[in-house]
Amino acid sequence: MKIAGFDIGGANTDLAIIDFEGDEIKSMEVDFAYLPMWSNNDDLSRVLIELIEKICPVSEIDAVGISMTAELVDAYDTKKEGILDVVKKCGETFDCPIAYVGIDGMLSKEEIMETPLKAAAANWVATVQIATLISDNCIFIDTGSTTTDIIPIKDGKECAIGKSDFERSATGELVYTGTLRTNLASFLDKVELNGKEYRIASELFAQTADVYTVLDLIKPEDYVCDTFDGGGKSKVECAQRIARVVCADLDMLSMDDIVELSKFIHKKQIEQIADGLKQVVETQNLDLIVVTGLGKDILDKPAAESLGLEVKSMGDILTDEECVVAPAVGTAVMMNKYLK
Repeated sequence: MKIAGFDIGGANTDLAIIDFEGDEIKSMEVDFAYLPMWSNNDDLSRVLIELIEKICPVSEIDAVGISMTAELVDAYDTKKEGILDVVKKCGETFDCPIAYVGIDGMLSKEEIMETPLKAAAANWVATVQIATLISDNCIFIDTGSTTTDIIPIKDGKECAIGKSDFERSATGELVYTGTLRTNLASFLDKVELNGKEYRIASELFAQTADVYTVLDLIKPEDYVCDTFDGGGKSKVECAQRIARVVCADLDMLSMDDIVELSKFIHKKQIEQIADGLKQVVETQNLDLIVVTGLGKDILDKPAAESLGLEVKSMGDILTDEECVVAPAVGTAVMMNKYLK
């Protein structure tokens, strides 16, 4: 049974194709594509097919599982509209069985039509499937390009207090910050450089991908999103954008200055995630943290360690590439169980 699990995000669409023999995973291949759903959602069907075709012919796929967070993009007036659009496009794309990850498990198209909001931003439910392979009692942190999920698990089941993004933003279980697409002005008001504090410009000048490129914490191929200024993604071009955040340029600041600024910004984003994690830890009384996603080593591990918590990585059971698309992997696992 070969199952394609997709996680359709606002910016990235992730894929895991898993060949199952019963519950056993015989093989797994993963990929992802940058697809800005706020402007290019009509390309979704094409991108889904192209992602599969990079790995195997579409005709070899026996079933498709879908999780999504794309319903929040501003191409849609409501989440309901976004969910139903994604369901419509997926239904038109595939002839095989399809089901969707919801907060209560997998949902058929008919169930989605009745209660569409159950599928809103429920991809973290899929990631639970992987985290429980490491521990039945833990908190997993998944930082992707845009957001950070902080989800408690007890006795092998997720026990998040919030179920929607809106609710989780109040419980610490969602921190809207990521490894690539986060505007630096969203979590900074001042930065420190050479013993002075500088207030920052609240503009779309630089994002976290610029910082982690300068610090060599992401690879060039990880910088998949657009730049804010439409420019390139070299270290110098990233440094130019970071300089603008303090109303400067590379005639005024050296590359050493930019590195110092970037280290300070990195520390502040770690603190932002640690703040959400601390809230969940105190609420749930759990102290084992399982990290995954593109930011697992860059942000999540140091955030947990700053609170004195024990840390394990999904990288112990998945490759780094598989960790980046963990919700897609979990979606395929859930779809396999759903078909039984």
